[in-house]
Amino acid sequence: MNQGRLKDKVAIITGGSKGIGKATATKMVKEGASVALLDILAQEVSRTADELKAMGGKALGINADITHKEQVAQAVEQTLAQFGRVDILVNNAGIVKPAMLEDVQDGDWDEVVNVNLKGTFFCTRAVLAAMKKNRYGKIINIGSRASLGKELRTVYGATKAALIGVTRTWALELAQYNINVNYIGPGPIATELFLAANPMESPRTKAIIAGIPLKRVGQPEDVANLVSFLASDESSFITGQAVFICGGLTVGLVHY
Repeated sequence: MNQGRLKDKVAIITGGSKGIGKATATKMVKEGASVALLDILAQEVSRTADELKAMGGKALGINADITHKEQVAQAVEQTLAQFGRVDILVNNAGIVKPAMLEDVQDGDWDEVVNVNLKGTFFCTRAVLAAMKKNRYGKIINIGSRASLGKELRTVYGATKAALIGVTRTWALELAQYNINVNYIGPGPIATELFLAANPMESPRTKAIIAGIPLKRVGQPEDVANLVSFLASDESSFITGQAVFICGGLTVGLVHY
């Protein structure tokens, strides 16, 4: 603990209570970072923070809705009060409302856009003052393979594709402050949410795996490893990039 490549860094991770967010927090704590977890799930985020502290890490669980800029600002202030700085932001929180185009509800469109896109914007804007002051920052936007097109993902795919655009724009604007901005697009990852809809032995999951060149679904730790690398100084010359972690699924855009 505290001897890794993120030693003495402070990270904010949205959607940090479970899945990719929790795996990322665990990886970062093992690499020496202090982490602030933002999540709308109050009990879950508190429990995850306690688990990280039990490992010997420094963690703060914050119940916050990233679609409310006031709550985001308060969460950043709380992180600064606790840890003194913000070096890393992982914009991981997101929701999906699967539907064919003609079945997309107006309210679902607004909700997904508010969380996936506006929430990411609020969080990124809120950490800029601290990062600019220190002339250092790592911003990682968690997108999706669905940004390249996927049935039932009109709204979700649109927001994740938009994140590629803002990643490239922010990378250009923030390079002068030594702030790197990158995008990660996971394919099928065995999170609780994925497995609830796709049990490993189900015909659908077997069909998904058959379409993946590496013949397996990813684990949250696979994504966490990439996030940790992009959050470290080992990636200091990488910015404005979109990296898909999908077992080769996006090679030729294999369908599943």
